[in-house]
Amino acid sequence: MIPVALTIAGSDPSGGAGLQADLKTFHQYGVYGTSVVTLLTVQNTQAVSAVQFLDSDFVLAQLDAVLGDIPPTAAKTGALGNAAIIEAIAERAKSFSFPLVVDPVMVSKHGAALIDDDAVDAFTLKLLPNAFLVTPNLQEAAKLASLEITDVHSMEKAAVAIARFGAENVLVKGGNLDGDAVDVLWTEGQTLVLPAPHVDTRNTHGTGCVLSAAITARIAKGEDLVVAVKAAKQFITSAIRTNPGLGSGIGPVNLHGATDESHGY
Repeated sequence: MIPVALTIAGSDPSGGAGLQADLKTFHQYGVYGTSVVTLLTVQNTQAVSAVQFLDSDFVLAQLDAVLGDIPPTAAKTGALGNAAIIEAIAERAKSFSFPLVVDPVMVSKHGAALIDDDAVDAFTLKLLPNAFLVTPNLQEAAKLASLEITDVHSMEKAAVAIARFGAENVLVKGGNLDGDAVDVLWTEGQTLVLPAPHVDTRNTHGTGCVLSAAITARIAKGEDLVVAVKAAKQFITSAIRTNPGLGSGIGPVNLHGATDESHGY
């Protein structure tokens, strides 16, 4: 039977991030993708000009419809927006029989807030305890851990601090550090440093969504977490390096020809 992955995320009409990027990534891995929409954005490669949250009951109705008919083997969250939606998803997640990858998605590449201040407590106290893996970038990790992050050592400290909220595993993404694009994975009580070459380009729209979606797809196919994270990191590096150069702002990565060495996708 074909593996199924679910994304619970916001919509990006330009197609580079959000649930659109998640579904494209799932497809690249031969995984059937389903989606639950949490919020709508008005955006392109240049700016996010509006964000509209859906009613939490409507979000749950979507989720229940999918779970009752096409249950996933792994799921991920993206932009959830407000405390009501986060609390609703967190409550459902208590009974999930599949791993949940949580991508915080607090701020867009353009600097627009995608989560309100009241939602941060709900995120850390209610959603993170149900997460198999949480994948914050440096800005998100610093906020969640209440730490300044300037190097790999502080990334490791942040990962440990975030794990205390209850997430089983933590991946702190360090793509904005000087030098190599180093990520830090905290798993089974220890940290693993994962370097990759830095790609000098402005076209990085949706990188966090794509990385977490690639990890989710590989987990849906039954892969070990460390294997999945390493291969997904290769995939996003390839996707950034071969970006199609679309739009006149922060363009999307390549979701049609990116590869990773392990499976040739």
